[in-house]
Order: sequence, then C-alpha cells, then structure tokens
Amino acid sequence: MRIDKFLKISRILKRRSLAKDACDAGKIIVNGKEAKPSKEIKPLDEVELHYATGSVKFRILQIKESVKKDEVPSLYEVISSE
Repeated sequence: MRIDKFLKISRILKRRSLAKDACDAGKIIVNGKEAKPSKEIKPLDEVELHYATGSVKFRILQIKESVKKDEVPSLYEVISSE
C-alpha cells in the first residue's frame, strides 16, 4: 500500500491530498529516508511525520484496505511523540 493512502486510512491525516502534500514537503520519513506519496510500505516499517508543532514516530503493524474507526489502533503503534 502507498504511504499516502495508509495515512488516510489510518486516520493519521484526514485527507490523502494532505498526505501527498506532506510527502512532497519532505515531512514524512519512512525507515530513515524521505518518502514520496507513492512509497510502498509494509508491516514493521517505521514512519516519522513532522508537523508544524512537533512530530510523531510510529511502526506499522498491519495494512488493510479499509478499516472501521474502532480498528484503527491495530494498524500502528506510536514509538515516540513530541
């Protein structure tokens, strides 16, 4: 699955276009490298997202094409948050 789609499905970012813009601006790092919106991700990848006010680092646990709101926590675990 693409990183921009995962960020939208996991509700980390509200819209896929926001995820694309964040990737284009270099605010998303996957396994230590800047990610393009089309970056393919897999379980156990570590993603770092830089916001204007801080950042969050999380590990992808599983990938699903669609999830209900109560299933979102099973998709990733937060490693650190600033």
